[in-house]
Amino acid sequence: MTLRFYDTASAEVRDFVPLVPGKVSLYYCGATVQGMPHVGHIRSAIAFDQLTRWLEYRGFRVTVVRNVTDIDDKILAKSEASFHPHYEQEPDTVPQEEWWALAYRYEQEFLKAYDVLGVSRPTYEPRATGHIPEMHALIQQLIDRGHAYPAPDGSGDVYFDVRSWNKYGSLTRQKIDDMQGAPDVEPEFISRKKDPRDFALWKGHKEGEPTTASWVSPWGAGRPGWHLECSAMVTKYLGTEFDIHGGGLDLRFPHHENEMAQSQAAGHGFANFWMHNGMVTYQGEKMSKSVGNTVSPAEMLELAPPRVVRYYLGQAQYRSVLDYQPTSLQEATAAVERIDGFVARAVRALSTDGALFFGSHGNVPDAFAAAMDDDLNVPQALAVLHDTVRAGNSALTAGDLDTARQALAGVTDMLRVLGISAAAQPALDDQATAALGVLVEAQLAARAEARAAKDWAASDAIRNTLAAAGIVVEDSADGATWSLQRG
Repeated sequence: MTLRFYDTASAEVRDFVPLVPGKVSLYYCGATVQGMPHVGHIRSAIAFDQLTRWLEYRGFRVTVVRNVTDIDDKILAKSEASFHPHYEQEPDTVPQEEWWALAYRYEQEFLKAYDVLGVSRPTYEPRATGHIPEMHALIQQLIDRGHAYPAPDGSGDVYFDVRSWNKYGSLTRQKIDDMQGAPDVEPEFISRKKDPRDFALWKGHKEGEPTTASWVSPWGAGRPGWHLECSAMVTKYLGTEFDIHGGGLDLRFPHHENEMAQSQAAGHGFANFWMHNGMVTYQGEKMSKSVGNTVSPAEMLELAPPRVVRYYLGQAQYRSVLDYQPTSLQEATAAVERIDGFVARAVRALSTDGALFFGSHGNVPDAFAAAMDDDLNVPQALAVLHDTVRAGNSALTAGDLDTARQALAGVTDMLRVLGISAAAQPALDDQATAALGVLVEAQLAARAEARAAKDWAASDAIRNTLAAAGIVVEDSADGATWSLQRG
């Protein structure tokens, strides 16, 4: 077994060896809770859930920390707007909502989306507002080491001095002089900084901001800068050096670049691997509300069941772009139904045989394991899954129940690793299920005879009768399979 992952910092696929044998420490950026979850948030969570599941399958004990950014400029701005007398309420907003209530409400929406789509809860999910002392300590370290400075006008702002750290820009391989000014500082306060690219570690309280959004600090009342929050939280729970830091590709710069710089400048080894998942596009174009080409997780869940949505969002290699097309969920539905059709058919056949397989052997096929070991090559792993389904169906058609049982075991394990296991299996002593299976198989046998005789009217009549009863028939080279229509 050799696990290999792409490391953004070194720009190469490297052998993964954890810092502590048998254990893996993983931190990935969670939500900035200033709005409803979008599809990019969920894709990222599914990618790192797949990573976690695979590491656990390989025998590692994985500690996962996923943060919640619950204090941020956008959160405050959205709360402030809700108090305006001419506030135009959007469907997911609440008039006159305090920033902390808004943040908590959206945090719950993220948790619902994660849970519905089968994203495992992390080991711990810290909130930024619960770690102000740790942030103060990190800022002081940076000041003491000559990498940060308070604004000279006594405003309470504290900035990271990017030119004091000669590795700044190394994560994204940029030169400082080619970078634009830091966007996390208001334009009117740029003069407080030594360099326009210096970013805020601590933002002094300003007139008009709610007092609940500021904390006492050695530099004056204020609140943390966005980049500082993650560095303080991850080192508290995973230490100053840990295995993997993850997040969406859009976070590489400036967020992760700044995180790495301030943490390493403080003397921390920080992340051994940086892993970034790719974006989701709409018919080849970047999703944008202004263009009107966005699709949300909630909208996807109106079109397809959660397992299908998860299958779609998790089917690409995590570093690649995932392009959404109007037919994407239909294709994912067909793929999941093919898998479920085999599982249902195998369970019925093995139950009738008196030797039902119920569970798994705990071993995925070697080709599946090789794909997942190779930088989580999920597309190749799914190809193995579908090959196993086809082989299992062929074995059932040939009456080879031993091969079918092995295929069912492999499929069950692969589904579990990918997080797309069926919610439930038929009960062993469910007489209704057994009776339904006998009746449907008899109808399918009659339909097969009609098709062999080219009596298409009779064949279609049987199919339509089954469809009216909520039974979906799917034809393949290995014969017809059936499943119960969802809903």
